[in-house]
Amino acid sequence: MDFAFSEEEQAFRQEVETFARAELPADWDDRALYWPAGYGTMSNFEAEFKPFCDQFLRKLGQRGWLSVGWPVEYGGMRSMMKQATLDDVLTYYRAPSGEVSTIIGGHTIIGVGSDEMQRKWLPKIAAGELRFWLGYSEPNAGSDLSSIKTSAVDRGDEFVVNGQKIWSSAAHIADYAWLLARTDPNASKHAGATLMLVDNRSPGITIRPIINICGIHSFNEVFFDDVRVPKENVVGDVNQGFYCVMLALQYERIFVGAGAFRRVLEELIRYVKENVGTRIPQHDRGEIGCKLAEMATEIEVLYGYYWRTAWMMDQGLIPEIESSILKLFATELSRTLASTAMDILGPYGPLERGSRWAPLKGRISLGYLDAVSGPIGAGTSEVQRGIIATRGLGLPRR
Repeated sequence: MDFAFSEEEQAFRQEVETFARAELPADWDDRALYWPAGYGTMSNFEAEFKPFCDQFLRKLGQRGWLSVGWPVEYGGMRSMMKQATLDDVLTYYRAPSGEVSTIIGGHTIIGVGSDEMQRKWLPKIAAGELRFWLGYSEPNAGSDLSSIKTSAVDRGDEFVVNGQKIWSSAAHIADYAWLLARTDPNASKHAGATLMLVDNRSPGITIRPIINICGIHSFNEVFFDDVRVPKENVVGDVNQGFYCVMLALQYERIFVGAGAFRRVLEELIRYVKENVGTRIPQHDRGEIGCKLAEMATEIEVLYGYYWRTAWMMDQGLIPEIESSILKLFATELSRTLASTAMDILGPYGPLERGSRWAPLKGRISLGYLDAVSGPIGAGTSEVQRGIIATRGLGLPRR
């Protein structure tokens, strides 16, 4: 079996590498804090970085890279391997990536959207002109999305939305909500919700900030009070929103920040080499070497799942189980990597950004906090294990 990348794929990687090095500001690595598979340190979720991220996304769009995984007939290259390569390189450089509009929205609209919706939305998404935020979670509905209470009442040519969403990443800087709302309160829990796009500028929307565990404003709580949404903004069929979300999750779960794992490992190895005998006692070298070797092995396993999932998509296969395995493995590895880094750095590990004694620019202490978010977003680790056990292994639900 040949595991090598094609010449075309290797050339694409080199092209993205060259682009990233040329387009990112000289001080980017000092400012960007992204921790692999975390949700609290992504630059494209922060208002501080919005002007640059908007510009960067448009440059990606000009090269056709935001739609690289789309079918050719929709302006893409039909290559999820190239999509995975793009994300791998960008996350290595901690560059803006992982937009809801491109990773989730575009693919889902292609899969279930009407011809009219595809014509209206796909060109703008591909150009990097639109940014979405996920309107799924509510105060009493997270992993169990069937418990959502936000309602959308049919009023002729539009729906009137009322309710609340929470943990809404980037809602304060995005253009549209990718919103799941209940449209039939009498239907079964999984058959009465609809997915729709809601303009953030609509009257009746109130966005309040939530400062995350890292001290960064990336999350929000969003209130909808009689917000009117034209029916042409419905994604897929009315009352079929949960099935659309399940399709969308397959694409969301492949975005795990693979490149950032490599980057952190390289930084840890460099730190150890430079500090043995000073901050790191000589007698700890063997134990630390074993820990780093274990991390290197785990990251290689992660890449095995990563490339397999992308390859399956290119073959027209549905990686329902594989995407859950990838998401579970990556987010749990993020926590392990953070804990291992803290062990290696010892008393220097908890030092925060801004301290002149903080190793690796204080990124490890932030990563240790942010790693908690990965196993929760896009379906908790428990949910992923349930999917793998029941749908993958055929085990009974009870």
